[in-house]
Amino acid sequence: EGLFNTIVTNGYMTDEALDLMGKFVDAATVDFKGNADPEFARKLAYVPDIEPVFQALLEMKRKGIFIEVTDLVVPEIGADLEKARKLIRWIHDNLGPETPIHFLRFHPDYKLTNIPPTPVELLERHAELAKKEGMHYVYIGNVPGHRLENTYCPRCGRLLVRRIGFDIIEWRITEDGRCPYCGYKINIAGKLHPTYRAPRMRYIPLDLYTDFVHVKPEEVVEYIRRNAATGVKGANPGRAPGTRGKGFNRYSLPSTRVQR
Repeated sequence: EGLFNTIVTNGYMTDEALDLMGKFVDAATVDFKGNADPEFARKLAYVPDIEPVFQALLEMKRKGIFIEVTDLVVPEIGADLEKARKLIRWIHDNLGPETPIHFLRFHPDYKLTNIPPTPVELLERHAELAKKEGMHYVYIGNVPGHRLENTYCPRCGRLLVRRIGFDIIEWRITEDGRCPYCGYKINIAGKLHPTYRAPRMRYIPLDLYTDFVHVKPEEVVEYIRRNAATGVKGANPGRAPGTRGKGFNRYSLPSTRVQR
């Protein structure tokens, strides 16, 4: 009672599951992989038919569930811009241009270790395509410090929410969900908790973090230095606790994966 409930799902679900979701889920992120290519889904995700995922998205919209869509861009085998265009246009025409869409960086893991991490430039081409197709909220994920982790006003282009990884660094949206600069109604669900800036996270060594998300440590260090110099709250240069003398890089990042 009174909780804001969210889920992350591949969207491949029965009508009964969707009916149950409609009773208590406020927001859902539906994950596609490989630009929603049916052949990719069959070969690598063992999904015989991807159409039920699209039908589930339509049903979520009918039930009033706030929807975001992600697309894991896998280089070499799941990074076709024309297939991405088809997915983007479907989202635009059926869910609306205000639907947030995220292009996620792949990193080799589990049974798919022979494919390299997604080049950031390839993610940026996907993001630019989505913007050209009329999507208002376009993001890049798994690249901490990238400017497209942030939320910008679709009307005036001003920065509204600054993020790094899983952390919110700045929040400028008004209490009634509008851009404070031009008054545009921002398509965002839920309310910011008043303790979002509280020091609730421990720190992990930068070496381990960058190995996990496959970014260059110097890129993240530069982000921290730049934002610390400009006074952005949440930029934390310094040594991770317990790492003195252990050969770790002297910079660390807040992480939701290591909690107190």
